[in-house]
Amino acid sequence: MTQISFMLLMAPTEGGGAMALFVQLGLIFLIFYWLLIRPQRKEKERHQSMIDSLKKGDEIVTVGGLVGTIVHIDGERLTIKTGENTRVVVERAKVGRAVTDEPSSADAGR
Repeated sequence: MTQISFMLLMAPTEGGGAMALFVQLGLIFLIFYWLLIRPQRKEKERHQSMIDSLKKGDEIVTVGGLVGTIVHIDGERLTIKTGENTRVVVERAKVGRAVTDEPSSADAGR
C-alpha cells in the first residue's frame, strides 16, 4: 500500500507543465529585453539627442571616419570642412560622434 501511495505522489500533474513553460519563456524574454533591447534603445536615444543638438562650428566624426567641422546645416544634411579647402556634405544620421575637448573616462586614468 505504501508503494502505491508513493507512486501516486510522484505522478506528474497534468496542466502544470504548460504554466512552467510560459513562466520560463517570460523569464527568457525579460532577460533578452534587459540585456539586448533596452541598452540598444537607450543608445539610439542618446545618439538621436546628440544629432539634434549639432550646431555650426561643432567638430564631428562620421561613421565612415571623416573628421571635420560643421560649416553649414541644411535640414538633414550637414556640410563639414575636412581640410584646408575641402568641404563634404553628409547626412545628419551618419554622424558617429561629436568631438569634445574634455578627456574621456578612459583617458582620465592615464
